Amino acid sequence: MATETITQITQPPEFIESEAKLYLDQLKNAIGGLKGADLSKILGPQFVADTDLLTKRAQDLAVSGVGSYQPYLQEAGRLAGLAETTLGGVPADIAAARSSLGTAAEDFAAARGMIGPEAYKQFMSPYQQDVIDTTLQEYDFQAAKGAQGVPAAAIAAGAFGGGREGVQRAEYQSSSDRNRAGIQAQLLQQGFGQANQLAQQAQAQRMGVGVAQTGLAGQQLGVGQSQMGLGQLYQGLGNQQIGFGQAGQGFLGKDISALTTLGGVNQAQNQAKLTAAQNLASQQLYQPLTTAQSYGSGIMGLISGYPGSQTVGQTPVPSFAQTALGAGTTLASLYGAMGGFKNS
Repeated sequence: MATETITQITQPPEFIESEAKLYLDQLKNAIGGLKGADLSKILGPQFVADTDLLTKRAQDLAVSGVGSYQPYLQEAGRLAGLAETTLGGVPADIAAARSSLGTAAEDFAAARGMIGPEAYKQFMSPYQQDVIDTTLQEYDFQAAKGAQGVPAAAIAAGAFGGGREGVQRAEYQSSSDRNRAGIQAQLLQQGFGQANQLAQQAQAQRMGVGVAQTGLAGQQLGVGQSQMGLGQLYQGLGNQQIGFGQAGQGFLGKDISALTTLGGVNQAQNQAKLTAAQNLASQQLYQPLTTAQSYGSGIMGLISGYPGSQTVGQTPVPSFAQTALGAGTTLASLYGAMGGFKNS
């Protein structure tokens, strides 16, 4: 802190004394003006810049943007639920396809068993032999009745009991046996044909069933694949919703940051203007006292530099903020110096 030298003059000149008195009057007037000064002109909230409109806009965005991502998260949750439900049906579809393929394999195996020279046997009617036996019995009965007409025919021809009758009997029996064998062969052929046809039909049916089961397995597998694709689509849409929410928050954050930065710049500029106005008002209020102090500093310099003077002490020079509080001390020092003039 600067100091002020107080010097006692043994022979004070009159012009210094008169200037000192003028300085005292100016100092009194300046201090008196400060006593009744309105400090609200240099101090108070009016010198604090208000929040800028852009900053307020950023604050409003921040408040309104709180929880703005919730709808996206809710939609993502809904889609995730759909994905879980859809994907949950895929194992059942795959299991059904596997079961259909197993059934198809059984049908194909059964169809293969209906091919070959022995395949017809499992389709032969269990009553086939009974039908043959009954038919031949009836044939034998009718043939026996027909054989009884051979002697009558021989008598009518005048050949009864002779060789001609024996020949007729032999021819009749031979013809009957041929007919009997033909009927038996026809019945056997008919049974074989029917059995073979049934085997072919059954083989075709089992093959058709196997093919149908294979197609069904393919359809079920396709449904499973479609379900899986749909579930993955739901998952992708859910992730997009989350991305939308995050992007919205990011864009909102950038807007808030930009508005806050611009608002801060505007507010700082306004604050600088208010601070400058405050400094000007403060300078204007303290201008009389500052002028008086400058004038007094010059006088004290004359006193301390006058020939024959004697330094009696030093006092600190008050700062600008301490001026009003130290005014009494300044007056006392000056009065002491002037008293030294008079007492010398």
